[in-house]
Amino acid sequence: MIHVVRARKKHPFIGYVVSIALAAAFLYIFSIGAGNVAAKTKEENLNALVEAVRRASVQCYAIEGRYPPSVEYLEEHYGISIDRTSYIVFYDGWASNVMPDITILPVQEDP
Repeated sequence: MIHVVRARKKHPFIGYVVSIALAAAFLYIFSIGAGNVAAKTKEENLNALVEAVRRASVQCYAIEGRYPPSVEYLEEHYGISIDRTSYIVFYDGWASNVMPDITILPVQEDP
């Protein structure tokens, strides 16, 4: 008769600890990746807004023969939409025939 001896796991608790550690590491890496995607999206939105304001300014110059006097003028007449809670817009047009200086900055969130 053959006698089979099963090897007993001496520490089944180690398997649980390893599984939990791997799951925690996966969640940490996933959260870092999600944060990077969110930051990249914010950067792309900012660049798209800057480009839209510049194009609308040039379009205004082409149509009306002058650059717009303010960003509000672009919003009213050229369909530009700016989320004032997310962005601060600095628009410095000192002459109607000179391209204005356009600076758009994201609003800093309190930690």
